[in-house]
Amino acid sequence: MTPNTPLLTDLYQLTMAAGYWKCGKAEQESVFHLFFRTLPFGGGYALAAGLGDVVEWLEHFRFADTELDYLASLEGGDGSPLFERGFLDYLGKMRWRCDLDAIPEGTAVFAHEPLLRVRGPLLQAQLVETALLNMVNFQTLIATKAARVCEAARGEPVLEFGLRRAQGPDGAVMASRAAFIGGCAATSNVLAGLRHGIPVRGTHAHSWVMAFENEPEAFAAYAEALPNNCVFLVDTYDTLDGVRHAVEVGRRLRERGHELSGIRLDSGDLAWLSVEARRILDEGGFPKAFIAASNDLDEHLIESLKHQGAEIGVWGVGTRLVTGGEQAALGGVYKLGAIRNETGVWEPKIKLSEQAAKTSHPGIQQVRRFTLDGEFRGDAIFDEEVGLPGPATIVHPSDATRTKEMSGQATWEDLLEPVYRGGKLVMDLPDLPRIRRRGREQLARLHSSVKRLRHPHEYPAGLERGLHKRKVEMIRQAKAR
Repeated sequence: MTPNTPLLTDLYQLTMAAGYWKCGKAEQESVFHLFFRTLPFGGGYALAAGLGDVVEWLEHFRFADTELDYLASLEGGDGSPLFERGFLDYLGKMRWRCDLDAIPEGTAVFAHEPLLRVRGPLLQAQLVETALLNMVNFQTLIATKAARVCEAARGEPVLEFGLRRAQGPDGAVMASRAAFIGGCAATSNVLAGLRHGIPVRGTHAHSWVMAFENEPEAFAAYAEALPNNCVFLVDTYDTLDGVRHAVEVGRRLRERGHELSGIRLDSGDLAWLSVEARRILDEGGFPKAFIAASNDLDEHLIESLKHQGAEIGVWGVGTRLVTGGEQAALGGVYKLGAIRNETGVWEPKIKLSEQAAKTSHPGIQQVRRFTLDGEFRGDAIFDEEVGLPGPATIVHPSDATRTKEMSGQATWEDLLEPVYRGGKLVMDLPDLPRIRRRGREQLARLHSSVKRLRHPHEYPAGLERGLHKRKVEMIRQAKAR
């Protein structure tokens, strides 16, 4: 669904590119990092997603003649062409030549950690910023939301039902993909099923029941048409009468060699209604028929229904999942970390800000994760050019007085993995079920306190002490100028 064009960008990326070309810096080697500063939803973790769409977009990264013609038609403030013909010719011949490293999709990630690292010609590395942020920000947000919803459901299946409320067709398919990575069992979105192999689920709406003289007739007609897909929506008129009607039709189904799969509740007091519905189903001879629920659910409402003893076994979550619910966007950013000077030496770069949290981190960054007794214990961001030879001391990104020593007994892995080298794809991208499994495995290795929906424990993630010292010194020098 994502347009495979480099024009999926902000204009200022192109004006900067034109400037780099004009002043001779287009080919200067640089390193950028994509990261976010604050964990979404007030939670204790995020789940990386979006790399698959990034790769699909980069595989088609070239300017078509029609796109160059459009750029040639743009005017500056004086009415003359905005871009020189020579620059547009350069774009027309350009092919993707950067290195890209990424934390694999489905990995638990934390604030300030580079999810992507782009290394290559300054013009190209700059030009991809907007599209990469668009895909990674949104899908990481939705995958994280889905993971939280699935944690609240305690292993019961969560179905993503958000297509009709999603932010357009492209957003809907990306949301379905990210929700599956986050742990959802299926989607109602048939196009997402086709494109990504996600299981699809769905039965009927209230309009089906309303199209018949009465509810029993509607259920019977549906059972006749689709006897192997009978989950009846029971709240069109009176919910508990609807359950009784489902039982009646279920008995006739059974006589024909089929089974009533379940019912769906979409309104009212879901906790009380589910308990009563369970009693009716059990007494009617259908103890295996599940009760599904929908109606503006999210992780907090699911957690509340669980505490109330709701007899719900399948959760349909739509609007508050695919839109991010209470958080509309992930605040991911893309910052220059280093640039190679004329002598071939890498110069670390830093962006200062009146807000300390917005000061960037210098260097060519990598993330090292430490594990002890099967549990993730901490993440250290370090400069790959310098290396990290031994156990790390992690410095909190916003409070230098808070540090965490990693045990020498811990094992470790570096999270950023090669995806492109010199513009050539070198990663064997996993399929979506494998990414989903990775997400489940990653969350299982986080302490339960980190996964709390409210007031989670803060996982140790920050700068390695040496990188932190360099950052402080660069800030001091910059302010002394």
